[in-house]
Amino acid sequence: MKLKLFFLLFFSFFTLNLSAQIVKEIHYDGLVHISEPVALRMLAFEAGDDIDVKMVDDAIKKYFKQGYFNDIWSEFDEGVLTFYFKEKAIISKVELQGWKENDDDVMDSVIQIKKGTLYDEKILEAAKKRIIEAISQEGKIDSVVEIKTDYLENGSIKVTFIVNEGEEIIIEKLDYVGVYGLDPEDFDTVIANKEHEFMGWFWGQNDGKMSLRDLQYDNLRIRDYYMQYGYLDAKVNEPFVRVNFNHYTADMSYQIEEGEPYTIEKVSLYQSKQVIPEAVLRDVISLKEGEVFNIKSFRKDSEKIKTLIADKSYAFVQVVPDLKKNKKNHTVEVVFKITPGDKVKIRDVVISGNNRTLDRIVRRELFLGPGDMYSLTDLKDSRNAIGRLGFFDSTTIEEKRIDNHTMDLIVKVKEAPTGNIQLGGGYGSYGGILISIGVNDRNLWGSGINVGVKAEKSQTTQNYSFNISNTRLNDSDFSGNFSIYHSVYEYNDYAVASDGVNVGVGHRFSRYITGYVGYGYSGNSYTFDSTIDLNTTDTFYFEDYTKSGITVSAKWDNTDDYYLPRSGFELSQSFEKTGVGADANYLKSRTNFGKYNGLEPYLGFDAIFRYKARLNVVVNNGYIPLAEKFYMGGIGSVRGYQSYSLSPTIVDDSGVVRRIGGEKTFSNSLELSFPLIKKAKMRLVTFVDWGFIGDEDITEISRGGYGMGIEWFSPVGPIQLMFASPLNKQPGDRTSGFEFTMGQRF
Repeated sequence: MKLKLFFLLFFSFFTLNLSAQIVKEIHYDGLVHISEPVALRMLAFEAGDDIDVKMVDDAIKKYFKQGYFNDIWSEFDEGVLTFYFKEKAIISKVELQGWKENDDDVMDSVIQIKKGTLYDEKILEAAKKRIIEAISQEGKIDSVVEIKTDYLENGSIKVTFIVNEGEEIIIEKLDYVGVYGLDPEDFDTVIANKEHEFMGWFWGQNDGKMSLRDLQYDNLRIRDYYMQYGYLDAKVNEPFVRVNFNHYTADMSYQIEEGEPYTIEKVSLYQSKQVIPEAVLRDVISLKEGEVFNIKSFRKDSEKIKTLIADKSYAFVQVVPDLKKNKKNHTVEVVFKITPGDKVKIRDVVISGNNRTLDRIVRRELFLGPGDMYSLTDLKDSRNAIGRLGFFDSTTIEEKRIDNHTMDLIVKVKEAPTGNIQLGGGYGSYGGILISIGVNDRNLWGSGINVGVKAEKSQTTQNYSFNISNTRLNDSDFSGNFSIYHSVYEYNDYAVASDGVNVGVGHRFSRYITGYVGYGYSGNSYTFDSTIDLNTTDTFYFEDYTKSGITVSAKWDNTDDYYLPRSGFELSQSFEKTGVGADANYLKSRTNFGKYNGLEPYLGFDAIFRYKARLNVVVNNGYIPLAEKFYMGGIGSVRGYQSYSLSPTIVDDSGVVRRIGGEKTFSNSLELSFPLIKKAKMRLVTFVDWGFIGDEDITEISRGGYGMGIEWFSPVGPIQLMFASPLNKQPGDRTSGFEFTMGQRF
């Protein structure tokens, strides 16, 4: 600290027999961060008081401790005391180079320096240490961080952290000492730090990269794995790590004492007050006497008991599990101590974050409202129902405790873009470039009404449509839809044009089950290339026709999100019967299934497993037009093949091979979705598809595809970019290596 007290001040005080002087006025110069009234209140004296050198010195020290100043000094002239301040510069810009550049999460959690912060070397050094620590947690050592400061024209400072990342440590050898009862290879399913395998860079192989962030927990994960097989006395020490700093490799070993597995001697339940018969509680408990203890089942049983009691309005129920071990016999008594508390009623429900969507659109999806008794299942189902709307990026429902008998529910949502311009397309060896343009809003003016206009065109197709639907007519359990369309599909030497209209009404029968009844009419006509001789061509498959039919469908859906579900499954079944005053006469069945599992509890990051299956069958009741049969290929069935290109064929009288569609088709997909760029809401997906199609036999044609793609929640809607390769390709197949869509759920 630099303190400058002018000679005049010292001379005045010390030449006047060291007597105090009266201060008439107090002035401030250069003060910005502290207002003058506040500065005056910090003084131990005021105008009119006698002051001496020590009092002024104490005042300067007090100001300096505020941390805003580089220098402070004072002058005393004819009763006027003036304090001068030189404030610290302001940091106006912070940059990171060489590591996690432009990552806002890192800037917030690691750098922790905001624009407008006063320049302080201690703050910069602390940020530097956090950067090195964060990099070391990724398994890299010997990282170097340099700090560069630039003074800008406005007097502020630009701070740049220049990072030179260190080297990754590769685990070359991993040993387990003392393992007899379990297979050490199974530990790889739970730990993060694994031994490097041959071709570790390849999908499914261990790359051996050390993660210090997880290293402190891996021994606990191994111990938890032991407890899944009844080893309650298992001890797993922290790993001993030997690092070769010349080659940045490491050997690791765990010292393990297994003990013996425990069997369940007894399962005991203690309720501080009985609110549910014990027999009902035991029905949900999976742990049984005589079986080997499993810690995962133990935790799940605790959660089941809690849910069961919380559904009876005991919102603040506590379930305290306990284990009473008999080390001599290696048996354990499993104890659940239950304290229900009091029944709780919902006082109020507050909706927040819905800047666009109307309150009533959210409230009608809630299964709890003011005056209702609390239910944990209703709370979870409410959150999932809001997620299935597809109107919000995230949904949380907070429980605000008022007293032992009442609570408020705070529903917090974050709006997602629902109105967008849809762009889609792809490229195939047959159809060429496909461009799809549409304007769609699934939540028009925040009303929950879905309106869309779409135009699609390629070298072989044209589709134009308008649709409007409302899933909750007048906030009821009824839904309604209307659509009109015109489409043209061109084959090698002919085209089929369709003009149609659909109208229907649906009903929600329960929180998971909905039904639908609709009517559709279309006129369909064929045109032929001028080179075709209709006298020699069998036109049975290419006759103009009309279609009039009724569709009945039902759907089960308990997933937790519309675009990106992580739990639950959906199953839908529809039947379309035509022949009502029109040419086409058939019965068509469509079955769709989807199962979704979030893998974060098992893998430690937001991976999602999906299985999707589709079964379609059409039964001839008189006449099945060519365009009403099924075709396979592309997104939604088998990627790697051009859309609708997989089909049974015939050879007509002129020797041309023609696709005539199949009466039966089944396709299914396995997908694994990973976070790619979290901030950009971008994910990586890998997939394997396989499908079958035929007439008499569904296995007449069998094709598959595999690949990977990008799932991106862009500002204008969800986008899918798919890169695929075909499996079981046959001569004449039309393949497609790339497709993209926009506006569809993943």
